Amino acid sequence: MNVLSLFDGMSCGQIALNKLGIKYENYFASEIDKYAIEITQKNFPGTQQLGSVVDVKGEDLPKIDLLMGGSPCQGFSFAGKQLNFDDPRSKLFFEFVRLLKEVKPKYFLLENVKMKKESQDIITRYLGVEPIEICSSLVSGQTRKRLYWTNIALQKGDLFDGHKSGITQPKDKGILLRDILEDSVDKKYYCSETFMAKMDRYKNKNRCLNNDGKAMCLIAGYHKMGIDNTYIVENESATKSGKSYCLTARYSGAVAWNSVERKQRTMIPVEVTDEENPNVYNGVRYRKLTPKECERLQTVPDGYTEGVSDTQRYRMIGNGWTIDIIAHIFSHIN
Repeated sequence: MNVLSLFDGMSCGQIALNKLGIKYENYFASEIDKYAIEITQKNFPGTQQLGSVVDVKGEDLPKIDLLMGGSPCQGFSFAGKQLNFDDPRSKLFFEFVRLLKEVKPKYFLLENVKMKKESQDIITRYLGVEPIEICSSLVSGQTRKRLYWTNIALQKGDLFDGHKSGITQPKDKGILLRDILEDSVDKKYYCSETFMAKMDRYKNKNRCLNNDGKAMCLIAGYHKMGIDNTYIVENESATKSGKSYCLTARYSGAVAWNSVERKQRTMIPVEVTDEENPNVYNGVRYRKLTPKECERLQTVPDGYTEGVSDTQRYRMIGNGWTIDIIAHIFSHIN
């Protein structure tokens, strides 16, 4: 089998293939982020890096059996400006379409965020198959709803019903947020009193206290610590409730109100009895999820992203795929 992965990132598709024991002769990756490439080559040194997707030509490649990718989603996301196909990043979807036509693979998979129905329908028309919506909460401690267009296990529809994949929803593993938390965390992941005072004022203003269990979607900018980014609070009620919200590429760390989605981000309050302990706000310590915890929320192997800064680890994990969802899809390959 020859594989072509576009927008490969840290090669989540390759992790899924190896997890299933699916053998491949060549794995071609199109990626431009040097840190993601570094992590891919550390874990899979045989990966053949092709550079920018716009420079990849089907005629230069052997017969491709599996084409996959998750084209940039900023122009489609409900959390973004929703510029749709007018956004230059979203236009990269058409590079996927171009290469789909050029390499004519036996199987393809395209992943993207939930979006307006109009945009979803455009992608469906180009790919000829309806998407499957799967939430990562079924296989991890994170709420992450994504759309997957694939011809794996394809079922042909009639005149009034488009082609659909026969892939079913994965079994709910019942994984809770508390199940992936580390026992001991470096103090650098705890929020400062100054920062938490600002966050607390924002929280009180919007009354955004909601322990619904799942981790929110990680974003690439988690390290930026913005008030509209995802945060964690460790306390008994939060860890017992179970799940965190979706991990995104901008994941930033403590409690916050999302002005776009009108939802509260995840918090983890940690009860503190040591009065000399630093970073204590109103008797509680607040901290970010660690990179290892973020890996676990994406069902990525522990330590997979080690070797670059935490900033880059958060970015590539948030931009990545939930491995067990991709493995579930690939398990239907004949």
